[in-house]
Amino acid sequence: MKNVIKNRFRYFSISAVLILLSLSMMIFGKLNLGIDMTGGISSEYSYSTIDQDLSTTNLAELADKFIHNGEKIINATSIYKISGEDKVAVVVGFDNTLEEKELNSLKNEFRGQVFSSLQTTGTDLVETKYTNIGKSFGDYIKNTAILTLIIAIAAIALYITWAFSGVVSGINFVSFSSITIVTLFHDIVIATGLYILTSAFFPEFKIDTFFVTALLTILWYSINDTIVIFDRIRSNLKDINKKWNTLEKAIEKSIGESVTRSIYTSVTLLFVLVTIFFFGPESISGFTLVMIFGTIVGTYSSIFIASPLLYQLNKDKKIQKYVKAEYNPEDKIVV
Repeated sequence: MKNVIKNRFRYFSISAVLILLSLSMMIFGKLNLGIDMTGGISSEYSYSTIDQDLSTTNLAELADKFIHNGEKIINATSIYKISGEDKVAVVVGFDNTLEEKELNSLKNEFRGQVFSSLQTTGTDLVETKYTNIGKSFGDYIKNTAILTLIIAIAAIALYITWAFSGVVSGINFVSFSSITIVTLFHDIVIATGLYILTSAFFPEFKIDTFFVTALLTILWYSINDTIVIFDRIRSNLKDINKKWNTLEKAIEKSIGESVTRSIYTSVTLLFVLVTIFFFGPESISGFTLVMIFGTIVGTYSSIFIASPLLYQLNKDKKIQKYVKAEYNPEDKIVV
């Protein structure tokens, strides 16, 4: 991998455009929130035999006809078979602007309609699980998700600050932690933007607790890849006056030594994720899709954003080998 540093502004521009587009979708776009974010009901039904075209069951039309005081109060519906079991799951999101008692009554009413509708497609249908998620729980999940992401990023930044302190004279170790925060923000925002864009065309991909879990997993993968390259840079910078006479050459060499390992690791992970996405349980397809986006974006940022940013912040500084002060017992204090 050559000329990464020389072409850094091209990569910065690509990321800037993607971040702006992603933030625009997050702020102004319609978010396809799951019921654990907004509130709703989730039911599971077991059966002996069932129509193989269950996915065409008119659940959406049934929801459209469920009007309260002239307004539609159901904002999302999905139905899918549970892999490996003779069960089907129905998930329905409700608008929680109504009073809780009235809303629960409407949920039970719609629950009965769904059961009656499914009975026409299967035999020996039995409801085995029912979950009613209220608005307060949805708000709690959203707030907890945001707080968890902030704490995770802060903890990672503190660790990087400690791990890379005293690298070489001339480079502030805070550079490593600040760049880490920037790249993690980069990965989370772009992966979220791509997921929101996908959910606009495929409504089964919702922002829910699986989505938040995937974002936390992306943080782990992205920081792992970035640390590997940073560690290689640290090692090469110790020979800054021997093998490399410029910071640019030292970083370019480090990227070249790490890029093959990073790409091979990412491709292997992507192979597994794509396999799970197409052949795994439908219930975790959203989680898997976020992981696919995060793996691609995380690999890109580790190579083309993190290292060039380190160069950009330190390119005008005088870099030399870090020398640790040694204690000489013969030194005496002169009074």
